[in-house]
Amino acid sequence: MQLDETKLMAFVHEAVGDVGAVLNGAMVVLGDQLGLYRALAGAGPLTPTELAARTGTAERYVREWCLAQTARGYLTYEGGGRFRLPDEHAVALTDETSPACVIGAFETALGAVYATDQVAERFRTADGLAWGDQDGHVHTGCERFFRPGYLTNLTSTWIPALDGVEESLTRGARVADVGCGHGATALILAEAYPASQITGFDGHEGSIEAARKRAADAGVGNRVTLEVGRADAFPGRYDLVTMFDCLHDMGDPVGVARHVREALAPGGTWLLVEPQAGDTWEDNFNPVGAAYYGFSTLLCTPSSLSQPGGAALGAQAGEARLTEVAKEAGFSQVRRVADTPFNLVLELKP
Repeated sequence: MQLDETKLMAFVHEAVGDVGAVLNGAMVVLGDQLGLYRALAGAGPLTPTELAARTGTAERYVREWCLAQTARGYLTYEGGGRFRLPDEHAVALTDETSPACVIGAFETALGAVYATDQVAERFRTADGLAWGDQDGHVHTGCERFFRPGYLTNLTSTWIPALDGVEESLTRGARVADVGCGHGATALILAEAYPASQITGFDGHEGSIEAARKRAADAGVGNRVTLEVGRADAFPGRYDLVTMFDCLHDMGDPVGVARHVREALAPGGTWLLVEPQAGDTWEDNFNPVGAAYYGFSTLLCTPSSLSQPGGAALGAQAGEARLTEVAKEAGFSQVRRVADTPFNLVLELKP
């Protein structure tokens, strides 16, 4: 076998870069948890000593962190022992109201890799790993990753794109937010449409407890009800059912879709938001696809395989596969109404 040494070394350099990327994930979570990014944002060049003083941390650790972050291009070295966080980087790493914010993705990824040994065993046994059994960073990080996009798009773009839904919500509608997690979308809807009643359901009791506290803190507890419940068995009839980045995690998505159809009141709508994906493998060979396939291997596929049905759509199911699920469940209309770099948004009607 003749090896192309140039190609070999090019791949080695790429692989070493990926090693740095894996470690950088931990560096970013440290920067977030310790307030290092927030202290650097808008502060101009700082020495590690100055940064440590502002954050109540140890200079020697901060110095090494600054060097690691500069080597990855997250900070810039300004000379004289001073480091700066560019304003554009600060938005992505500190502003959780911006759709450009990626800090939650890093926390999710860090939590996901904790399950590596458990998932390796599932490779051998074909068993699943329930969402609730993942590290807590997964639960908090996932919401932090998607919430900025929801804040930016849900009531300004996605809801208005649905046929008649915004008018219904403004008058007062019954909404089921299924797979609501920590309640981000339920609270956004409640705050935007005070005449409507929102009921959030999630199978993970810890997430519902967190969501209830957030609803109480936000002062919308009288308009938001949060219950532990299965996506294929939640009670009630609704004018709007929403699911955000969760259908692909479910064991029986067709069964869930059938239940949603039965739960819709006449003229009702299902708003389905899923990770952005093309319909072929080749369409997803890009940086976003690489991240989502990684999340899917460690989180989404194990979650589905832990449930009855074990359909394992995966995080890169794509519009065509999601449409097949909807049609099999009896939905006659499926329409893509919006896109973002991270999400595709579908309107479904019986």
